[in-house]
Amino acid sequence: MSIFEKILKISSQTASSILKREKPEAMNDSDLFTDSDKQYILEHLTDEKLLKKRSALLQQINKKEGWEAIQNKIEVPVRKLPIWKYAAAAAVIVFVSTIYFYKNDVNEKQPIKAVLTQPVIKPGTDKAILVLANGQQVALGKGSQYSSKGVHSNGTEIIYNNETAKTAIAYNYLTIPRGGQFFIKLADGTKVWLNSESKLKFPVSFEDGEPRQVELVYGEAYFDVSPSTAHKGSHFNVVTKNQNVEVLGTEFNIKAYQDTPAIFTTLVEGKVNLSGSFDNTILKPGYQSVLENNRIRVAAVDVFNEVSWKDGTFSFQEMPLKEIMKVLERWYDIKTVFKNKAVENRTFNGILDKDQKIEEILNIISNTNNIAYEINQKTVIFK
Repeated sequence: MSIFEKILKISSQTASSILKREKPEAMNDSDLFTDSDKQYILEHLTDEKLLKKRSALLQQINKKEGWEAIQNKIEVPVRKLPIWKYAAAAAVIVFVSTIYFYKNDVNEKQPIKAVLTQPVIKPGTDKAILVLANGQQVALGKGSQYSSKGVHSNGTEIIYNNETAKTAIAYNYLTIPRGGQFFIKLADGTKVWLNSESKLKFPVSFEDGEPRQVELVYGEAYFDVSPSTAHKGSHFNVVTKNQNVEVLGTEFNIKAYQDTPAIFTTLVEGKVNLSGSFDNTILKPGYQSVLENNRIRVAAVDVFNEVSWKDGTFSFQEMPLKEIMKVLERWYDIKTVFKNKAVENRTFNGILDKDQKIEEILNIISNTNNIAYEINQKTVIFK
């Protein structure tokens, strides 16, 4: 996680703690700031006069222009700044946290009526189903343990050790249900983070010098690929329904959900070559390709927005409500009904914690966009 990503996460956690009158553990435990920086931040977040002044200013800000200005500022690779410059981030954390205070203030002034019934909707957690080559299914999740030849899981991740096959390569499947996520380390050392409602097919072992290939059957995955130089030059390939991604050693994200016709590939570091029923396309870091109807287009994107899910954060930038709800549906295992079709394309900017209650997130979205909703069982209804 980059320094900026850590700052954003600490901002939300610190603001949330203060609002709940709890100790700001996230700030106290952080190693990004000196004691004097921490004191500065907490003083500026608990001074009511300063908060009211900043809240008033926030109401005058053009959301889109303000967000773009912040994005331009953070194009600098913050994680590479020397430690003596981290103190400047204190001002950033104060500003970002104030946004959370402002949103909470809106919630208090304009409470949204939410009809809550059982069952309680909980955030997602680490869980998956592993399907072995012989068809056997193994449930993985917190509190469970699994161990077999060349593979073990502690319930939150699964690790494969490379054992070159003497016979035909065996394949396993890892399926992540709605309301789940999971981490897997493949036998070649490649790290893969799988998002909710995803499925990965992969070999249990690799042979150096031979092509390494996995298939993202559907869903979303972040890959940190073991370099080809460590495997006698063997390339790594990720196959999806209409696309092949060839890499030499890099980090990238692929989103190919069943309910979305497009495939989104975002390059974080390194270099990848995309091929399929379209002209071969090479991506550069900070760019995203969108494959739809056998046509591909490439554009620069804010990488943080695309991959923040991996580090426990929702980042929405001018995202339509109907797209936001797809993300929330997968993580909280809920359904959405739009009785008022006019609100489907209302956009929202926000950086939120995936551990937050669904009611908290919906209140922020609803009140900042003046949208009414209710929850009935596990269905969110926008009226």
